[in-house]
Amino acid sequence: MADSGSEDIAVIGNTDLTPSESENNLKNTMVETGTSLLKKMEISVAEAEKRTGKNAVNMQETYTVYLIETRPVDAASEGTNPVPDSLWRRYSEFELLRNYLLVTYPFLVVPPLPEKRAEFVWHKLSADNMDPDFVERRRVGLENFLLRVASHPVLSSDKIFYSFLTEENGWKETVFETGFQAKADSRLKALNATFRVKNPDKRFADMKHYGDELQSVISQLLRVRARAADRLYGVYKVHGNYGRVFSEWSAIEKEMGDGLQSAGHHMDAYAASVDDILEEEEHYADQLKEYLFYADALRAVCRKHELTQYELEMAALDLTSKKQQREELATGTIRTFSLKGMTSKLFGQETPEQREAKLNMLETQIEEGEELVKERNAECDEFVKSAWVDIERFKEQKDHDLREALISYAIMQISMCKKGIQVWNNAKECFSKM
Repeated sequence: MADSGSEDIAVIGNTDLTPSESENNLKNTMVETGTSLLKKMEISVAEAEKRTGKNAVNMQETYTVYLIETRPVDAASEGTNPVPDSLWRRYSEFELLRNYLLVTYPFLVVPPLPEKRAEFVWHKLSADNMDPDFVERRRVGLENFLLRVASHPVLSSDKIFYSFLTEENGWKETVFETGFQAKADSRLKALNATFRVKNPDKRFADMKHYGDELQSVISQLLRVRARAADRLYGVYKVHGNYGRVFSEWSAIEKEMGDGLQSAGHHMDAYAASVDDILEEEEHYADQLKEYLFYADALRAVCRKHELTQYELEMAALDLTSKKQQREELATGTIRTFSLKGMTSKLFGQETPEQREAKLNMLETQIEEGEELVKERNAECDEFVKSAWVDIERFKEQKDHDLREALISYAIMQISMCKKGIQVWNNAKECFSKM
């Protein structure tokens, strides 16, 4: 693995690893060598199973569940191989876990889940979310998600995450008891913050823009790949016509028949191989899709910072307003137009006792406002500090992962081209022997 100094880094798998790297690379997904949970526990999503049952509105439905297996790492190092603890989870439970993490750790780039329905696929591949090939790719993606979280220096220590892995019954109730849903900010509130922050942090504004650009670039790349896969599928299948024609031709030839028949078999095998090739390619596309969804997670952190900044600015603005009211009340001078000021002019000034009571109330509100601004400042500073540390960690992870994924994809393309050359070399030998 790439040396990252004193920090450990999570990586996704590739097909060009040294033996020591391959040993650490779990099922061609992400693995990380330095976090506490993965030092203590092996985690895998071993299989998927289709089930039928009744949903919340008492209607029959078919759904998929995934078997999560965990095993103590110490047992493997001691030479024993105990039966792993296991439990089944639905995709919706993975979604609930991630929503909890998003709300509880708004300053972290929370790993994304694999897509719920297939997108950016070549047209011959089924987009049905119950299709076995898609379910298998999603199983790998869900395992990758668990390993991403388990490798994270903060998320890996979360008790709810641990119970998700180890407690099949009562887990949902435990999540809801945390009250995380009540803490979730509304979309309208977040949108309001986006448009009304007066002094946005340039670093977060730039990072939010980068998230938009990253998502756009990867979307375009995936569309190009899907179109190229469509054309590649057509080219391979057309080679099946070579095979058919050579076989038909061989039937009318005596001297050339065997050579033509053999060449036809090579072409048929070449045409049939495209399905496995494009299925393998889809796994590399899934690695790119992960960062398509990671861009959303990155932008979510930036939006949360905007909301934190907005709340600070609103508290400071309210405090300034209260201090101005106190000054106006103490001096009897109205600096700004207000309905209250007009009422005083029309119906007379307040009595000294009323003014004193209002001054006392304003003093109390100002003290509370100053404390609130102090708290908001501390929250904002802490958010910036924690978020930026995690964003830097994410950037290092992203650079490593995408580099490895693109290299692996290039290696696969080179291998595919070599197979094509070999097929035509074989055909050439067949023709030479005629």
